[in-house]
Amino acid sequence: MLKVVNKIEDANCITHSGTFHADEVFASAFLELYLGEVRVFRTNQVDFSKVNDSMLVYDVGRGKFDHHQNDALRRENGIPYCAFGLLWKEFGKDFLQKRGIELVDRVFDLFDKDLVEGIDADDNGVFPKIDANFKVKTIPGVIKIFNPSFQANQEEASQFEKACSLAKMVLEEELYYINGKAYAEEQILDLLDDLDENAKYMILPTFLPYEETILGEERAKSILFVAYPSNRGGYAIKTVPKSVEDKSTRMDFPEEWAGLEGEELERVSGISGLTFCHSTRFLVSCKDLDTVYQVFGKILVDC
Repeated sequence: MLKVVNKIEDANCITHSGTFHADEVFASAFLELYLGEVRVFRTNQVDFSKVNDSMLVYDVGRGKFDHHQNDALRRENGIPYCAFGLLWKEFGKDFLQKRGIELVDRVFDLFDKDLVEGIDADDNGVFPKIDANFKVKTIPGVIKIFNPSFQANQEEASQFEKACSLAKMVLEEELYYINGKAYAEEQILDLLDDLDENAKYMILPTFLPYEETILGEERAKSILFVAYPSNRGGYAIKTVPKSVEDKSTRMDFPEEWAGLEGEELERVSGISGLTFCHSTRFLVSCKDLDTVYQVFGKILVDC
């Protein structure tokens, strides 16, 4: 349970008041998951004479879990910590152990890299370069809209609680995702061990989150496509992007296949069982594994 309280004496957590951001919202939601109950007092002037050892002060007060001071802690890659990251650094591994996570060290690192670090970076003004002609809504951008809106007659405390509720859901699902990713990473690395040095494709026995593992391995730089059993039936084959940051592909499916499906795609491709090709040529669907091998035999003949 998380509740905003009006008196510091009633609180076990203290953060800043006014406009709230993803940093202290996710920090508060994480503490709810870790502590079980969070009674948060929001203020811009902490009366430390009323703060005791049972209280956590974060994102305000210039203490251990604040980041506004000149000597604020930074990661090895230069990204500064914010309150969320500082709390995760301090309590994350203990939290994971209490949740029964087995691969604690790996999940801790992956969780920080996949979610915490980005929120910390944004709150410190380190923004990614986004080359798009449309607005990209980030997690901090989503949290921002929970602040009381102009002429909406919304109450700040209840809006903060709403934002924390959403953040808690994200944290819980992120943990499931990252834990699965850690186990999948081990399996992907084992599969890479069995591939030829210049292999052009990889076939997974079941769907596994594979992309970042492949992109992080020098020995996988020759892999152009990954196939796996689809949850829609049959098999899917996806292109591999050039990098985590650059989503352009190492190789596309043939241009003449783009946007086709069914009998028309079979006729144009000459492959029976090839059922669908996405219009942007990053994905095809196949009836079975034999069709997958036919696709690779056709498109990789000159590679």
